[in-house]
Amino acid sequence: MQNLRKPRRGIAATALLACICMVSVWTARAQQKMITVPPGTTLLVRMIDNVDSSKNAVGSRFSASLETNLEVGGVVVAPAGTMVYGRLAQSKEAGRMAGKSELRLELTEIVLNGTAYPVFSSDYQVSGKSSGGRSAKRILGGTGLGAAIGAIAGNAGMGAAIGAVAGTTAAVVQKGEKVSVPSETLLEFRLQQPASLPARK
Repeated sequence: MQNLRKPRRGIAATALLACICMVSVWTARAQQKMITVPPGTTLLVRMIDNVDSSKNAVGSRFSASLETNLEVGGVVVAPAGTMVYGRLAQSKEAGRMAGKSELRLELTEIVLNGTAYPVFSSDYQVSGKSSGGRSAKRILGGTGLGAAIGAIAGNAGMGAAIGAVAGTTAAVVQKGEKVSVPSETLLEFRLQQPASLPARK
């Protein structure tokens, strides 16, 4: 009987230690200061993955990074380069006789200190036309791109100059009946709902 009691005591001690560790983690998270990022806040991101209407299925995850600091009241919540993730919310290929290819992207997560926090953003939508034209919403290029970067960074004049030189990095590719958003494309999203993110230490 004594031999049976010792393993049970060991199991009970292990379970108690695990409970203490979990409580410590929960307490640390509860004590962590959080900052609320308001709706309407702009997120300018640079695509890491390529998204293609002919290859990617609805629900596919894509990765990108913040092009500029995410700030609230002058406080940097997430620095430029922070990893963000999103999903392909809609994908449609044009038919041979009619219709047009469409893509709709949205952000879903931002990663801070190794933890992913949910975000709910506006969508980025691009559509192509079988006649060879194309239309895009919330994609930036040229001086418009630079001005947006400058406005977010607090220097619109400098941003316009940047855009005049480097704004050509943003592009949407259309080939026949498909459209794609290549890696390195700059896209602008806006928060649709408040996002609760941890304050930087």
